[in-house]
Amino acid sequence: MSSNLYIPKTCKHCGNAFTARTTVTKYCGDTCAKKAYKARKRQEKIQATLSKDMKQQKEVVQVPNTNAVNNKDFLSVTEASQLIGVSRWTIQRMIQQGRLKAVSFGRKRIVARWQIENLFN
Repeated sequence: MSSNLYIPKTCKHCGNAFTARTTVTKYCGDTCAKKAYKARKRQEKIQATLSKDMKQQKEVVQVPNTNAVNNKDFLSVTEASQLIGVSRWTIQRMIQQGRLKAVSFGRKRIVARWQIENLFN
């Protein structure tokens, strides 16, 4: 489709004046269009990396609230593991071996605090 339009424009990449044949033309030629595309993609990658870094800085490492665990008489397996400083699976293994007694409470297993304290006596 040919056009009888001759629109004087300035290239968005290099800034040189040129005559456009369509109303949507932004660049003076193919090389400027390719260079502008590469610059745009490079800038998108930089922005993605910067936003990713900002998100990582905003994320706060959640520290378990030991005060809440210290006030409880009955602890879940996760809370018991946080109290002792071992993994959840270690507590599960101790329950299976019979070294700790746990009671099923719904979908959770509850361990009495005095049993954990007796492990170290």
